Amino acid sequence: MQGLTKLIRQCLLGSTLLLGAAASMAQTGPIRTAVDSTFAPHAMSKLDGGLQGFNIDLGQEIAKRLGREITIEPAEFSGLVPGLNSGRYEFLIAPVTVTPERAKSLLFTEGYLDTDYTFLGKKSAPALTSLDQLKGKVIAVNKGSNYEAWAKDNAEKYGFKYEVYGANADAVQAVLASRADYNLAGTTVVSWVAKQNPRLATSYTIKTGLVWAVAFRRDDQAGRAKVSNVLKCMKKDGTIAALAKKWFGFTPQPTDSAVAIAAGTGVPGMDGYDPTPVTPTCK
Repeated sequence: MQGLTKLIRQCLLGSTLLLGAAASMAQTGPIRTAVDSTFAPHAMSKLDGGLQGFNIDLGQEIAKRLGREITIEPAEFSGLVPGLNSGRYEFLIAPVTVTPERAKSLLFTEGYLDTDYTFLGKKSAPALTSLDQLKGKVIAVNKGSNYEAWAKDNAEKYGFKYEVYGANADAVQAVLASRADYNLAGTTVVSWVAKQNPRLATSYTIKTGLVWAVAFRRDDQAGRAKVSNVLKCMKKDGTIAALAKKWFGFTPQPTDSAVAIAAGTGVPGMDGYDPTPVTPTCK
């Protein structure tokens, strides 16, 4: 019996050492993460293979500053969080909107981009500077999106009509064909569209107060702290602002999440935020 007890203790000790080694490797070996590769210009496929986009550049820069290699896999958005929680991914470089619900089950860095809504119209048309100017206008939105929900909730209030399209590309085409006055979509997406098409221009932005951030498992405080430090340094030296200019065509303002550095770690006001002041350690 004593021999069996000793053997069990040895096995338990061995398991503990293996788990410790695995945890150490997870913080020093190659990073494995994923994106939804259909979400341009955040992540999209290259014609010659591989991925490109804002979040691809962001992930590669984070890995470089951590002194590690990174593998970014294409995956459906619905499989990202299960993949993170199963240990397949160390963190999620895909843009994940930080909401109160998600903050209860995931651990987030501070935001690196604001997730606002912006109107897209013809460059030749007068710029939209107030929602009151929507009276009598037609807005094209993507079916099932947050933007359709906003249009439905506000159509009567502001006196506009809205049309629903199966893809946002079709909603943009409706503006170009003069079937709609504006397309309403995410700020980064419409900025990318306007950058690609000189006939279009971004207009009024609806501030949501929400941000995109890097998501970790709730138990990975150490990993979150390291990447948070890197993000603060990337904001401090202007790297994230430069990536926004490169991919979206706009320069973030000092109060935007691409520039503003949180005092603590995480998203202020959300579960998981650590208000302890942090001084970034940058190389």
